Amino acid sequence: MAVPIAVLDCDLLLYGRGHRTLDRFKLEDVTDEYLVSTYGFPRQFICYLVELLGATLSRPTQRSRAISPETQILAALGFYTSGSFQTRMGDAIGISQASMSRCVANVTEALVERASQFIHFPKDEATVQTLKDDFYGLAGMPGVLGVVDCTHVAIKAPNAEDLSYVNRKGLHSLNCLMVCDSRGVLLSAETHWPGSLPDCTVLEQAALTSQFETELHKDGWLLGDSSFLLRTWLMTPLPIPETPAEYRYNMAHSATHNVIERTFRTIRSRFRCLDGSKGTLQYSPEKSSHIILACCVLHNISLEHGLDVWSSPATGHMEQPEEEYEPIESVDSEACRVRQELLLTHFS
Repeated sequence: MAVPIAVLDCDLLLYGRGHRTLDRFKLEDVTDEYLVSTYGFPRQFICYLVELLGATLSRPTQRSRAISPETQILAALGFYTSGSFQTRMGDAIGISQASMSRCVANVTEALVERASQFIHFPKDEATVQTLKDDFYGLAGMPGVLGVVDCTHVAIKAPNAEDLSYVNRKGLHSLNCLMVCDSRGVLLSAETHWPGSLPDCTVLEQAALTSQFETELHKDGWLLGDSSFLLRTWLMTPLPIPETPAEYRYNMAHSATHNVIERTFRTIRSRFRCLDGSKGTLQYSPEKSSHIILACCVLHNISLEHGLDVWSSPATGHMEQPEEEYEPIESVDSEACRVRQELLLTHFS
């Protein structure tokens, strides 16, 4: 006798048909304070994401109880900002932990698809000049198009044999190369590099280098710390300043470059899934990279909506252990000439 096999809906098993279902959760039913405390963002921001991602998240599904875009976005924001799939988060919107995971995957991919829309260098001359002027206003460093640095995000070990993600501290991580402007808006984000690669190697192999060597370095430069090699389009500190002009240059460089360190702290504060307080990202390197990039997209969108980059409170475990490095100095004579000219023109 054949035994019929039923396909079971985990949400139905957990909550039953009488539970507040996915599409019955409405933003208008809860307060702004609740949205910010639970999902990390205000109502207007969440409504914008629903409009932006709604069509993508409403793709045809074989499931009889499809999860609404609104609910998928709330689930994903809950994970990004808390770093947890705890039942409490699912209970708040009426879905299971398994459905939470699917929502995070769907929203993450939808945001990654739009990364180039929100993370890019300005193209028109007026905006580029404004970018330089804003940087100059910080500490008097001219010609700056962005500040660049790397930050590590801890991930689970891909497998016992793959050591490429083990950094110098013995932890598995992704080494993420990012550039931001004076407000902390990300202009570039490459989140997929294995943690074993030192910062200078990441930059050498990055799309950012190709972009600057072919397009953007003619009228300005990035600022990078001593973990990078000096280039004509990348100004680094002097390893041993000796003259007053060299000291002034290094001080202006440090004060300007500090913007990206503050940006990293803010991103970790806002998106607690990245800060290590809930453990490492429990995904493959590829999926972890996509989650980091999705958070970068949300970071920029939040700035567009007036959510100040420096306003998030720094609470709990915030700092990831960064890689130690030995300062390195370029033998590129043309890059040395460009930096020396900058010293003579603006800091002597």
